[in-house]
Amino acid sequence: MGLFDIFKKKPQLTEEQLKWNKMWDLWVEKKVDSPYAELMTYQSEVNNGGHDQYFTNVENISDLEKEMSALEQILSAKLKANLKKAYKAYRVLEEKEEDEKSVEILEQCDDVFWEYEVEINQALEGYASKIEL
Repeated sequence: MGLFDIFKKKPQLTEEQLKWNKMWDLWVEKKVDSPYAELMTYQSEVNNGGHDQYFTNVENISDLEKEMSALEQILSAKLKANLKKAYKAYRVLEEKEEDEKSVEILEQCDDVFWEYEVEINQALEGYASKIEL
């Protein structure tokens, strides 16, 4: 085996990694069960642009109240309270765009999300572990 043959060989993913990837593929195809689908949307949107982006995007394509209700079934008390606090600040910003206090609250809520994101990953890993390959 030559030096270049080593680079051609693809690393093998573990079954856990394959299931994780398949879960995200199913999410894209809208084939993930509730409340995990909503949790994946929440994680994806907040990681992309914070709670503000999450609320805006979900509100534009779906029923935000229904999405949040699903999240409340799965989030820990800390993350659930954080989501509600972020939503309240988001609503204030919808009414008056230049509210610095609400912008600050949303940023703080983003920080809390990232601090406790491990809980979200654990829930999603549990769901992914049940996916058939």
